[in-house]
Amino acid sequence: MSTCEEPRVPNGPSPIATASGQSEYGFAEKVVEGISVSVNSIIIRIGAKAFNASFELSQLRIYSVNANWEHADLRFTRIQEAQRGEVLTFKEINWQMIRIEADAIQSSKHEIMSAPVRLITNQSKIRVTLKRRLKDCNVVASKLVLILDDLLWVLTDSQLKAMVQYAKSLSEAIEKSTEQRKSLASETAQSSAPAPSSQQMKAHQTTAAPDQNDAIVKLFNDFDVKETSHHLVISHLDLHICDDIHSKEKDSNRRVTGGAMQLSFSYLTVDYYPFHKAG
Repeated sequence: MSTCEEPRVPNGPSPIATASGQSEYGFAEKVVEGISVSVNSIIIRIGAKAFNASFELSQLRIYSVNANWEHADLRFTRIQEAQRGEVLTFKEINWQMIRIEADAIQSSKHEIMSAPVRLITNQSKIRVTLKRRLKDCNVVASKLVLILDDLLWVLTDSQLKAMVQYAKSLSEAIEKSTEQRKSLASETAQSSAPAPSSQQMKAHQTTAAPDQNDAIVKLFNDFDVKETSHHLVISHLDLHICDDIHSKEKDSNRRVTGGAMQLSFSYLTVDYYPFHKAG
C-alpha cells in the first residue's frame, strides 16, 4: 500500500447489500458479521514520501463478541434498536505478536540518517464497536480501542528524530483526510434521523412485549457509541532513549557522551475524538 497526497473518494454503499439487491440491514450482513477469520501470518508494506514501513502480524484472529467482549451466541453479538433504526455490532481482533519497522527513504528532501525504527509487541488486541443505520447499513459512529500489554521500547536519539520527520511527512495528508471526514460527518449528522424503513416498521410491529422493548432500549443506551473515537491503552510502558554515539551530526555540542534516559508509564491511555466539537 502507499499513502495518498489527496484523500480518496469515500466508499459507496455496502457491497454486500448491493450484491444481495437490498440496501437495508438484513440477512446477508448478519451472515458476514458472524464470520471468524484466522491468519497464521500477514505482512503489510506501506510506502510514504519519507519512509517505507512494514507490519508483520502472527496468529491474527477476527471474531464477533457480545457487549461485554466475551464469546457468545451470534445473536447476542449485536444490539438492534428498531425505533431508532440503528444497530450496534461488536468485534475483537487479536494477535500473538506484531513487528513494526520503518526505514527512511534517502533523498535530497528528506535527509534522515538513522537505523530503522523497530517495535515488537507481544499479545495485543483491538476492540471495535460499530453503530450503523438499518435503512442503508452506513456507519454512523465507531469506537476503536487498541490494548497493549507491557511494552519495552529502546530508541536512539537519531531514531527519535527520524520518527518526528516521519510524522511531519504524514501530517499534511492526515489533515486533509480529517477535513474530509469532518465534512462527511456533518452531512451524515444532518441525515441521521430519516423516516423508518419498511424493515424497521415491520420489526417494530412484530416485536414482543413492551418490557422486552424497554430492556433492548436500555441495553442499547448502555453501550451506545455517541461519537466516533479512537483509544490507546498500554498497561505499562518503559521507554529508553539512548545517545547514538555513532551518529555523525553536524555542529553537535554534547556535554555527555553515551547518555541515556528512561521513561516509565503505568496504565497509559490516549483518547482521540476526531469529530468532537469545541465547547
